[in-house]
Amino acid sequence: MIKKKIAVIGAGPAGITAGYELAKAGHQVLVFETSDQVGGMARSIKLWDQIVDIGPHRFFSSDTRVNELWLELAGKDYEMVDRLTRIYYNRKFYDYPIKAINALKNLGIWEAGLCVLSYIGAVMNRKPIENTFEGWVTDKFGRRLFIHFFKTYSEKLWGISCKELDADFAAQRIKKLSLWEAIKNAVLGGGSKKHKTLVDQFAYPLEGTGMIYNRMQTFIESHGGNVLLKNAVEKIIVKSGKACGLKLVNGDTHEFDYILSSMPLSLAVMKLDEAPNEIVEKAKMLRFRNTIIVYLNVAAKNLFPDNWLYIHSKELEFGRLTNFRNWLPSINGNSPNTILALEYWCYDNDELWKMKDEELIDLAKKEVRLTGLVGKSEILNGSVYHIPRCYPVYSTGYKEILLPIENYLKTLNNIDFIGRYGAFKYNNQDHSILMGILGAENAIAGEKRHNLWDINTDYENYQESSVITKIGLVKKGV
Repeated sequence: MIKKKIAVIGAGPAGITAGYELAKAGHQVLVFETSDQVGGMARSIKLWDQIVDIGPHRFFSSDTRVNELWLELAGKDYEMVDRLTRIYYNRKFYDYPIKAINALKNLGIWEAGLCVLSYIGAVMNRKPIENTFEGWVTDKFGRRLFIHFFKTYSEKLWGISCKELDADFAAQRIKKLSLWEAIKNAVLGGGSKKHKTLVDQFAYPLEGTGMIYNRMQTFIESHGGNVLLKNAVEKIIVKSGKACGLKLVNGDTHEFDYILSSMPLSLAVMKLDEAPNEIVEKAKMLRFRNTIIVYLNVAAKNLFPDNWLYIHSKELEFGRLTNFRNWLPSINGNSPNTILALEYWCYDNDELWKMKDEELIDLAKKEVRLTGLVGKSEILNGSVYHIPRCYPVYSTGYKEILLPIENYLKTLNNIDFIGRYGAFKYNNQDHSILMGILGAENAIAGEKRHNLWDINTDYENYQESSVITKIGLVKKGV
């Protein structure tokens, strides 16, 4: 085997997975990460003597390769967590997935009936599907359900009208949801057809989601590779259409046989030597959404039973609320308190992004009190975490911007673009891990044997079905 020198830009799930696979194969790997820790949005941090994630990060996959890799790293250091997530809307809690009796009780017989009629009307009067999130959801579920359960949350997350959000987001994230299946399962019980994001249990590491990626880092460094934290890339060196090196912000230059980039795609294109001006201008048009997480340390244990809540209420700015007390006891340590995480989403020029930490903590305290979820419990501390460019925004027409960029990048040799940021795809952890695995295979082969642009939230063609349970990997049908 010829030992190659391979660079990985970014140490999120896709990047660090690629580095791990390359180190296992015996190649010289250098991973460059701008922050002080691996894991990207799936990292875990220590806070007030407890372990928390950067928001709720649940691992679930049906892909056997991805599951085998996860178990390879987790070993026996994980437990199964019973999932409970609900929607908080108009001061009421809606089961997620929807249950008929619960929805009927909360909406009232009259409004529930109107929702069903609206749904039937949509089914009976199918129109050509609009290329917008609003049009797609309204056509599938009816307008009243769209307003109740899709509109407010989606507009909080993306900061644009659902009329400006591309239908691709709906097609990727909710296309398998069926109102009829939800009603049938709620009334008759059970049912085998569940959307993969609605699983009742998921595997969770004893030391938080980031444990998996920390172990990847340890393996890379113990097998001759390097994970260089706080090392930003200034330029991707390209000569005659072939990526061959990196120049770092600190001035260092390195030559490589292959490069895998998981930095935000817009930044990567602007750092590419030889990139045509029209491609650079297209890349500048791609938008990412920022996240602000405000952690609150609450002097109480049993606040509410959910792992996390989707906050649909218009009067509240935050969009999701995580209760880390309801994951595993191992991350709570000996603390008698509960850490809550409130997620706010914004763009660089929004006032929210410019607010001081103290102001954000005060806002979070005020809003969580308004929900009634903490009662009179004392809020002891607050901490703020900023994550720039974490959600690729699927604005209407974004594919017309992205396609020329993809077509140009496909012409470059010795480089691939992976992960949620790197490929501008709204990946879950498992999708990014898969991109890391396949990206590593491309790098080892020295050519693009896998078309990584095809990997997103709908990659069934790559799957051998299996599921992780407490006893390990169980292949479906076995």
